[in-house]
Amino acid sequence: MTASISIQGLCKLYQIGGADRGDYQTLRETMMSGLSSLMRRGRRRIGSQSDCGEMWALRDVSFDVKPGEVVGIIGRNGAGKSTLLKVLSRITHPTRGRARLNGRVGSLLEVGTGFHPELTGRENVYLNGAILGMSRREIGRKFDDIIAFAEIERFLDTPVKRYSSGMYMRLAFAVASHLEPEILIVDEVLAVGDAQFQNKCLGRMNQVSREGRTVLFVSHNMSAMKSLCTRGILLDRGRLVYDGDIDDAVNRYLTDNTRSGTPGVIPDDAPRHTDSPGEARICTVRLINAEGADTSQLYFGEPVRIGIQYEATRPIPDAFIELSISTLDGTHVTYSATTDGGHEPIALLSGTHELWATLDVVLLPRDYTIDVGIHHASNGCTADFVQRTLDFSVLRVAKSGEDHYRWPKTRGLVRAPARWSTSADVTMKAQP
Repeated sequence: MTASISIQGLCKLYQIGGADRGDYQTLRETMMSGLSSLMRRGRRRIGSQSDCGEMWALRDVSFDVKPGEVVGIIGRNGAGKSTLLKVLSRITHPTRGRARLNGRVGSLLEVGTGFHPELTGRENVYLNGAILGMSRREIGRKFDDIIAFAEIERFLDTPVKRYSSGMYMRLAFAVASHLEPEILIVDEVLAVGDAQFQNKCLGRMNQVSREGRTVLFVSHNMSAMKSLCTRGILLDRGRLVYDGDIDDAVNRYLTDNTRSGTPGVIPDDAPRHTDSPGEARICTVRLINAEGADTSQLYFGEPVRIGIQYEATRPIPDAFIELSISTLDGTHVTYSATTDGGHEPIALLSGTHELWATLDVVLLPRDYTIDVGIHHASNGCTADFVQRTLDFSVLRVAKSGEDHYRWPKTRGLVRAPARWSTSADVTMKAQP
């Protein structure tokens, strides 16, 4: 089967800094500048950062994409994701290597790409369609579907320069996805739309892939990545570091971003919120194993025991303390508070103290993080609330070795104890 996209040794070099002069140059200066550039290019090696005015956005990237595949491109800011998509969309040329695309490409890299601000929405549909290589008859056949998807009927004959970013986004995505490109390339622009529109776009991209067309998708929304894509490509500083199953790619990306500081010490950049500065502060959050030692890894089935140290400048007679556990992509897993079960608020003494919570939950193998907060029960005011105080992981095997998580992929987030019975059990219980 011929690949929809074939990339071999793709490299992209950018010149940064003050290399360009704002004034005019003489012929001699222009020729000398060109000669110097040619000599530098001859000495240049991929990955070399010897010249502070150069940056390799892509370094020797190679992969193929089959027709009908939905591939997620993952990486931190500056990893080279957008540069890769711009090269594939023919917006910029690679410095080295080559990229072959078999079929018509529909690109959505920035809000309004390919739109003329002075033209109306109706006119831009035909303009953008023509840019994608569609005939006027083809565009006309799809026109009603595009407008219905974009939900801009009332503003169809209004210049798009008066559109909001959301309206721009809806129309741009509708055009790119409905004009039947063999390859659809979508960057982070879905972040512009609301939740309903994002779900609508994801559904449309699923439909595109089912029709045998290829989708390349870039987003920092890992939940959207996992729901849409089957394959993930992880980039790091311009290099391809992983190409495989989307769950593994997301886990590698999130694991690379886990915090690895001193156990119990809350990172300085952990997000905090307070309604009463100086009243109380959460000092440390510790994950404690069965031996009572600090850890960042739990065996499968091991109790989740968390120690919280706080410092209060004055007594708080109506306090309640909460903690929640989430996956690193922001999915909430479980929550607990000292007021659970109808318990009364607790009185926090001034000074430094510690309390512990043991959660009766079996977390499935994955990477997690803990949020902790101290609040007033009487009015809901927050004394201190800290997100991502501690990252930890759950292993696939129990400490004894007698139990383990047997599935290659994690199904769900927790293992819930259940009581099983059969129809025979029910019949026996019904007998006198």
